[in-house]
Amino acid sequence: MTSDLDAAELIGSEDDLRPNPVVLIGGATAIGLVSALSLPWPLAIASTVLGTLMVAGADIDARTFLLPDLVTLGAVVSGIIAAPLLDAAAPWAAAAEAIVRAGCVALVLALFRSGYAFFRRSEGLGLGDVKLAAAIGAWLPIEAISWCFGLATTSAILTVLFARLNGQSVLRTTKIPFGAFLCPSLWIVFYADSVMR
Repeated sequence: MTSDLDAAELIGSEDDLRPNPVVLIGGATAIGLVSALSLPWPLAIASTVLGTLMVAGADIDARTFLLPDLVTLGAVVSGIIAAPLLDAAAPWAAAAEAIVRAGCVALVLALFRSGYAFFRRSEGLGLGDVKLAAAIGAWLPIEAISWCFGLATTSAILTVLFARLNGQSVLRTTKIPFGAFLCPSLWIVFYADSVMR
């Protein structure tokens, strides 16, 4: 049984898991305009859907260190649905490849997460990051996946370095919302790959 205080905390945490409307609308509008002006319509729609989900995920993770299932699993499902729509020549193969990539990328990150927890005796990545990894596999071709993780990791490292240079305390135990870097990286790499097609 929860007390009134517990119930208030629960409601507050549910509100935290909603994206900031200004950030979401502004980000989705900008992504939609960029996509519509530079991509053919099926790719523009896919880019806008993915970008909107990633804006929401980055905003929420930056504030709460949590990636909601609505964002991560929504991105996985929409990536699998988009795959055959974006590959009219071999739609069933595209869907199957998206599913296999999603499972493989999530498995690799889950193993990394488990290994880190085993050796360090603390959690380094959350399950939301593993689910987001599945979305990365669903949306990106195999050769672009490493670019996504490289961009996210580089951005996170540079952010930590700038924080340190600005006098903020950065310790080995300092938490970093990795999803806040991984979300925009997924959209950027998807968009760049789409432009180069």
